[in-house]
Amino acid sequence: MILVTGGAGFIGSHVVDRLVEMDEVIVLDNLSSGKKEFVNEKAELHVIDLAEDSISEFLGGVDEVWHLAANPDVRIGAERPDEIYRNNVLATYRLLEAMRKANVKRIIFTSTSTVYGEAKHIPTPEEYPTHPISLYGASKLACEALIESYCHTFDFQAYIYRFANVIGKRSTHGVIYDFIKKLRENPEELEILGNGEQNKSYVYIDDCVSAMFAGLKAGERVNIFNIGSEDQIKVKRIAEIVSEEMGLNPRFRFTGGERGWKGDVPVMLLSIEKLKNLGWKPRFGSEEAVRKAVRDLLDEKH
Repeated sequence: MILVTGGAGFIGSHVVDRLVEMDEVIVLDNLSSGKKEFVNEKAELHVIDLAEDSISEFLGGVDEVWHLAANPDVRIGAERPDEIYRNNVLATYRLLEAMRKANVKRIIFTSTSTVYGEAKHIPTPEEYPTHPISLYGASKLACEALIESYCHTFDFQAYIYRFANVIGKRSTHGVIYDFIKKLRENPEELEILGNGEQNKSYVYIDDCVSAMFAGLKAGERVNIFNIGSEDQIKVKRIAEIVSEEMGLNPRFRFTGGERGWKGDVPVMLLSIEKLKNLGWKPRFGSEEAVRKAVRDLLDEKH
């Protein structure tokens, strides 16, 4: 049996879609950003808050935990630090403790490229020093450290995945979602945070999920992998693609500065050589992933 936290969310629900074909799946989610309708009907959903509710009753007979529950919006860290701590760090600690007491020793965890902060080495490998500049990145790095310490102290095994920007169907936040929402409200003008030159890697959701399963071939006690595409796309180009797909020609209004918000990393590209050595590679580059994701979200809204 497999337990998935955050299984009603964007990435989590896609993971559950794969897992239900292999085993019984229990989903725990507080539905703060996830949706019941995202959860595969073959899975068993329980609305639970990891940061305060007991989860021990759900761990009996569980072989492994996929821990995807987190507050997914990087930008709120500067506004509501307590929310980032509660939903990311505290929730992860309480999950690990419940796993330890139930003797569940295998965890798959979703981390983030933001743990690297403003990396000077591009593409950035997994061995690069971690110096996050956002509270979100710091919280995910704290979770990684907790997980790694449980692996060495209590004989857990972990798979830690550091994501680039993951996009596609069921996404409920992020730049593409925001641009579509803004253009629906005002088709004449699109506000773009920063100068539009932010240049990052975007990976399509199907590629992301297949990468996570590919990583499970590794057999170390702690396995850390980057997941992303092999190229980058600028925010301004994303705005152009969204506008094209919506049949609009809005004025672009930039808020200025190289960052979209406090803690934003303007340039990001991850090295994915470790996963490629296990036989995985993304099917879509950043621009193709963006266009597919825009079409996904436009289809969903109608």
